[in-house]
Amino acid sequence: MSEETDQPEAGRTAFDLQYRGQSGFEEAGDGGSVNLFATASRAPVGFKGRVKDPLRMREVLATLYEIVKSDFRYVPKDRTAYLAWRNNSQRGGVGASAFQAQKAYFDWLRENDPHAWLILDPVVTAHPDKLMFEVFSKDEGTYARVDVAWDALELDGEPRLGTTNVDYSKALYDGVQQMRSYRETFLAMSDEEFGVQTSGEGEVIEKHIEVPDSWLHGFLQVQSAATLGDIEFELGPMELYNMLRWLRLHADEKGKGRSIRAELTPGEQPRLVLEPWELVIECEGDVYRGQTAEVVRIWGRRRLMTLQRLLPYVTRVRVHLMGSGMPGFWIFECGDITVTMGLTGFVSSNWSQAVHLDTLLPSPLTGRGGVDSSHSDEDGVGSTAYDEVLGYLKKHWSGTVEAIAAATKQKPKDVTSALQRACHRGTAIYDLTDGVYRYRPLTDRPLDEDKLQFRNRREREGHELLEGNGGSVKLTSENEIAGRGVEFTATIDVTADQREYETTFQLTPDGRLYRPDCSCTFFRQHQLKEGPCPHLYALRMLVARKRLDEAENRGGAGISAETRTYVRRHDAGEDVYTLTLDHEQVRVQWGLRADHDRRFQRLMFNGIDDARAAYLGRIADLESKGFMDATE
Repeated sequence: MSEETDQPEAGRTAFDLQYRGQSGFEEAGDGGSVNLFATASRAPVGFKGRVKDPLRMREVLATLYEIVKSDFRYVPKDRTAYLAWRNNSQRGGVGASAFQAQKAYFDWLRENDPHAWLILDPVVTAHPDKLMFEVFSKDEGTYARVDVAWDALELDGEPRLGTTNVDYSKALYDGVQQMRSYRETFLAMSDEEFGVQTSGEGEVIEKHIEVPDSWLHGFLQVQSAATLGDIEFELGPMELYNMLRWLRLHADEKGKGRSIRAELTPGEQPRLVLEPWELVIECEGDVYRGQTAEVVRIWGRRRLMTLQRLLPYVTRVRVHLMGSGMPGFWIFECGDITVTMGLTGFVSSNWSQAVHLDTLLPSPLTGRGGVDSSHSDEDGVGSTAYDEVLGYLKKHWSGTVEAIAAATKQKPKDVTSALQRACHRGTAIYDLTDGVYRYRPLTDRPLDEDKLQFRNRREREGHELLEGNGGSVKLTSENEIAGRGVEFTATIDVTADQREYETTFQLTPDGRLYRPDCSCTFFRQHQLKEGPCPHLYALRMLVARKRLDEAENRGGAGISAETRTYVRRHDAGEDVYTLTLDHEQVRVQWGLRADHDRRFQRLMFNGIDDARAAYLGRIADLESKGFMDATE
C-alpha cells in the first residue's frame, strides 16, 4: 500500500457471445412465435411450446426488458459514438436489412467502443420443473428472475435442459408487443436457425461484452443475500397498486425520507408507511408470523415502478428482508409464472451500503460462516464437500441443504458453506420461491474467484488494513450528531507509507455517508470522484463489523454505549422514543414523528452499572407498552 496517486483501475471480465440470428417475433398464419436465439458456443439448450396465456407472457417478458434497461443513476447523454456509427453506416450501409444493420453496429462497437457492452444478456436456465430468466440492471440496483412453470406451455417434445444466454434487444421487445389473446402464440428457444429465411441467414452476431467486475460481483453477491432474509411478510396486490400509484403522482422531496417503513407486529397484518408523507397503507394479506415486533426500512421503492404492466396478473406478494437498509426480495406470484425481484437498496455508486452487505454475508470470501478447518482447502471451504455438493446439484438439478447433506453424508454446516461458495463461483443460485439451491453455471468457463472477491484494488487494500496486513485501524471517536447520525473517526497506520492517516465520516440512519474525509493524498486529489480511498473502505468495514457484533450481542450485559429507537402508532400519529446509553449518562428524546422539536432529557449516574440498569429499565417499560424496536 503506497501513497501513489495512480488512477484506479476499472476491472472488467470479457464475455464473447455468438448468436445465429436476432431474437424476435415471427408471423405464422393467424398466429406467431417468439423466437429466442441462444448462444451457439454453449451446450445446446432449447424448447418449443404453445403459450397458454399470451397476454400474461407478453407482460412478463416486457417487464423483464424494463428491468434489464433500468438505470437509476444520473448520467448525461452522450450520443457521440452513436452519431459516428450512424454517419458511417449512411455512407456505406444503405439498403442493408435490419439483421445486417444490427450485425454491422455490433462489429463497429467491438472495434471502436469495446466497453459499450456493460451487462450480460439474460441468463436462461431450463430445469426439469421450470424455465428461469435472470437479469441484473446496469446500475447494480435490481436483480430479477422470472420462473415459468412448464405447465404454462404446451410443449412440443421434451426440452433440452441446461443454461445459456439469449439475445434480448429492443427488436425482441417490439415483437413481444404483437402477442394477442386471440392469436395462437408459440415460445421457442434454440441456438439454430428458425424456420423463416432471412437475408442474414448463416451469419453470426458476435457480442464482445466487457462486464465491470463490480457488476459481476453484485450479480453473484445477490444469490448469497437471498439466503439471509429472515424477515418475511405478505401483502396483497391492491396495497402494492396503491403504493405505486402514490409514488407515480408524488415526486420525492429532496433531503427527506425516501423509504418504505414496514411496521410488523406478531399476529397482526403488516402496515406500510411511505416517507416523507407518512402515508399509512394497511395490508390485507396474511398476519405477520415473526417472533418480535419491529420496524424495517425498505429502500429502492422507485424500482418497483418497472412492474406496472405486471400488476393485473399478480395474485400474491411475498417480501423477504434482511433488515433495515439491506437488500430485500419481492416475490410476485402470477399463477404458474413467478417474478422474483431483488432490490439492493443502493446503486453501484453507493459503496457504503454495498460494503455493509459484504459484512453480513455468511461467505468464506468475507470471513464469516466457514467450515471445519481440518477438512478445508486454502480458501476455507472443504474441497471434498464442495465437489460432492456440486456433483449432487449437477445430477439432481436442485435440492435443499438437508437433502444434499443426507445424500452426500456431509455436515449441514459444510454443505451450506459449499453452496455459498458455488453461488460466489456462479455455478448455483438460491431459489427463494421453492426454498432450494439450483444448479446454474453462469458461464461456460470458471470465473476468476480471486478477481471477483472485491470490487476493486482499493477495497482489497482496505480489507488487508483491517485484518492487520500492512497496517492497523483504530477507532478513536464515535459521536452522535442530532438529526445527522453518528460521526466516526479513526487513525490508520500504513506500514508501507510509514505514516498514519486520519479518516472520518458521518453515517446517516439510512446507511449513507456524509462528509467523508481522509488525510491521504488520493482523497485530497480525487475526493470521491474516483471512488473511496482504501482508508475509507477500512473504516466503513470496521463500523459495519462493530454494529453487527452489537446486534448479535444485544441483551444488555456488558454494554457501555448504545442507541435504540422505539415507535408506537396511534390515532394522533406515531410516537418516537430514542434512548442512548453513553457510559455514565442516559439521553432520552421523545415526541411525535412529525414534530421537529421533540422533548429531551439527560440523566447522569455515579457509575456505568447504574446508567445501564436505568437504560435497560426504560427499554423494558417501552416494550411493555407496545412500542416496537425501530433501531437501524
